[in-house]
Amino acid sequence: MKAIHYPQSDDLRGLLRFAAEDGLIWLGEHRMLLIHAGALSELRKELICSVGQEQARRILTRMRFASGMRDAELARRTRSLDELSDAFVMGPQLHMLEGCARVEPVRLEIDPDTSRFYGEFLWHHAWEAEAHVQAFGAVDHPVCWMMIGYASGYTSAFMGRFILFRETECAAMGLDHCRIVGKPVDEWPDADALRPYFEADHIVGRLLELREEMEAMRRTITQPRRTPDLIGNSAGFRHAYDLVARAASTTVSVLLLGETGVGKERFARTLHEMSPRKAAPFVAVNCAALPGELIESELFGVERGAFTGAQASRAGKFERADGGTLFLDEVGELPLAAQAKLLRVLQEGEIERLGDERTRKVNVRLVAATNVDLQKAVAAGTFRRDLYYRLNVFPVTIPPLRERICDIPPLVEAMMQRFETLHDKRLSGISDKAMLALKAHSWPGNVRELENVLERGVILAPSNGLIEVEHLFLGGAPQAGPQHQLNATGSLETRDGRRQAAAIDLPGAVLDSGTDLESFEQALLKRAVERAGGNLAAAARLLGITRPQLTYRLKKQEGQ
Repeated sequence: MKAIHYPQSDDLRGLLRFAAEDGLIWLGEHRMLLIHAGALSELRKELICSVGQEQARRILTRMRFASGMRDAELARRTRSLDELSDAFVMGPQLHMLEGCARVEPVRLEIDPDTSRFYGEFLWHHAWEAEAHVQAFGAVDHPVCWMMIGYASGYTSAFMGRFILFRETECAAMGLDHCRIVGKPVDEWPDADALRPYFEADHIVGRLLELREEMEAMRRTITQPRRTPDLIGNSAGFRHAYDLVARAASTTVSVLLLGETGVGKERFARTLHEMSPRKAAPFVAVNCAALPGELIESELFGVERGAFTGAQASRAGKFERADGGTLFLDEVGELPLAAQAKLLRVLQEGEIERLGDERTRKVNVRLVAATNVDLQKAVAAGTFRRDLYYRLNVFPVTIPPLRERICDIPPLVEAMMQRFETLHDKRLSGISDKAMLALKAHSWPGNVRELENVLERGVILAPSNGLIEVEHLFLGGAPQAGPQHQLNATGSLETRDGRRQAAAIDLPGAVLDSGTDLESFEQALLKRAVERAGGNLAAAARLLGITRPQLTYRLKKQEGQ
């Protein structure tokens, strides 16, 4: 059997960043927390005392199972998979880096072709065993449930099948160390007894479901029904939604105001779906997209022979929306002649086709929208004052996305589900750093821009992986102020986001050495790849650039 060794952990220390001024700790793209072991021990104790040992074990095991799965995804992206055992032991290294225990490998057998796995490790100074003894004294059974959950989750995600670890020896039983053994779940003779600790508990799950149902009923009573097209819970969003809900049961014309891309048409459709007219047509018209000479014929219809090319009579949008709702987007772009006819429709409820002398009655609910200041347009003489007063009876302002940051996570979740279905792709979510970048972006294109960014992210992210910052093309996650990183001795060193040494005049040293820029870049790239053990993704992180950028530079050097 091949000897087990731990590769250098420079790549792991490089993944761990402390951004003290932002109050953030990062492990790769995952946000981490540095909490007191005593506080976590107290939470563990309270859980055992409140729901019992079996339920507590199940909850704690599942919690850390999810954590292990995340670290496995990080390991597969950070370490080269050519030597699978070296890539796998990043899990034990992370367990040590996160302060859980000192992990000593005993035996590790991995066969990727047959999915064969057997792992045996010793845990020294296991925090969970120490916490249990302090709270309840020595016991006669293993108690490192959270750590077992982590090991099982990490290995299961790494191997692509359920690998179950169990503690065969535990320090809480009076031993000097803990011993864990992991192998596929179906190879354990008592698998049926162990499997429930890794599955959702039916009793607790049902209680949570009942609580959620009660909360849903309470929300239904206290809040109006939300439609699937509209997602948000921010104060500005709720205010706009409540106004639309109040107007829905009436016949009042509604004016939707807001920047481009905030979702004015979706609000208009929601208004229609909530109104008594929902069974009738909803017709949308973008006034800015119609040539000026065709706007009147498109809105009000045309009779045969009214102008050259009018070879047949045709109904306009008002007639097609009869009994339902007509949505006029960018209404501020209408020419004055069309504005006069629109005012007449609103006042008299009748239209006159182009080239026709007859009037036709229409029953249409008008919803208009604009992103321009109509008051300024009235003052400039480009918009009729009387039409403005007629449209402005019930204005609803939809806030821009930058003013409803708390709505971004649910919007992202819904959009990802839609784009995964559209592109027949399955992802495991979005990284914490990518979500932070989305929240920090100014979103000049609002929800429409977010849709475009998320669709691109879904396409670029690896199957079953995470959407990361580099997939969003937003310029990277925001980094305010200096960051700190662990050195080889475990001390913190101040680094900025590009790993520039603050205490050394590196540019001056390069100039003094007489080395030209091209040779220096070549040597720097080579050293980074060597330090990362040939892993280009890890080398790119060492250099503070993306992997595609590193690949481009390496290929450029090869071509010289």
